[in-house]
Amino acid sequence: MAFRNVLIESACKCTYQGGYLVVRKEDDAAKIHLSEISSVTLQSTQVFVSAYLLSELAKAKITFVISDEKRNPVGQYLPIYGAHNTSKRIGEQISWEEPIKKRVWQRVVRDKITNQARLLEIRGRSEEAGRIGAIVSDVRSGDTTNREAYAARCYFQSLFGDSFSRDDDLAINAALNYGYAIILSAVNREIVSRGYLTQLGVCHRNEYNQFNLSCDLMEPFRPIVDRIVFDNVQDDFTRNDRRLLVDLMNGCIAYRDGTYKTSSVISLYVQDCLNALNKRLAIDEIDPFDIV
Repeated sequence: MAFRNVLIESACKCTYQGGYLVVRKEDDAAKIHLSEISSVTLQSTQVFVSAYLLSELAKAKITFVISDEKRNPVGQYLPIYGAHNTSKRIGEQISWEEPIKKRVWQRVVRDKITNQARLLEIRGRSEEAGRIGAIVSDVRSGDTTNREAYAARCYFQSLFGDSFSRDDDLAINAALNYGYAIILSAVNREIVSRGYLTQLGVCHRNEYNQFNLSCDLMEPFRPIVDRIVFDNVQDDFTRNDRRLLVDLMNGCIAYRDGTYKTSSVISLYVQDCLNALNKRLAIDEIDPFDIV
């Protein structure tokens, strides 16, 4: 079962040999079987990656994320064919009707705001949590009144201070963006592995965004990143902070009367949303999750 999130932070050579990812430095080498790997993240631009390895990673549906010179994720390598019936799935996706897309988006937004309120509550901001939690019932089909944006503005100021802005050049924002990129890559993997296109979204429809659908379905998971950043990041975004964020997929959260790894919850939640869009599951049957 895939459970390792591999983080490569220095110059090395990555190749494939007999089912293993082989990472070689000048005086050392390490091997990890692909069956154990959930994702690989490059934190250095001085890494050689063989085409053979890329091919095998794609076959195994392993997320492969590339960072820039500032160690920020900027790209992801995904398989072209994530499922044997990709053509059928894309046909289904193109046929999704507008009313069902609006109702699924309503549910996603409600789950996101619920999790934002939950984080404020467990971090001692009960009054603010109550105000934001009250917004959930105001979210209409398609979120036509844009409660998501309103809740987000109130939420971030409650969590990080009245003067906080997502547009500021701060260590907190750098960490949030980094963590969101990790979540996005995981959602991309789940969508592609089921044969759907990440480009065709439910609410996000930017012609320049390759990941519109992923940006839709990742929204309720953002507070998981926010929790890690709030608890650990202050004036600097450190190497240890990056490692914590890369490892967030191995964290456990409450789901379906039990405790599951974040990576598993992402997989199951995405599947629920896709089933709802295809009318194989009632929207009310999409299982919510707790961020702790």
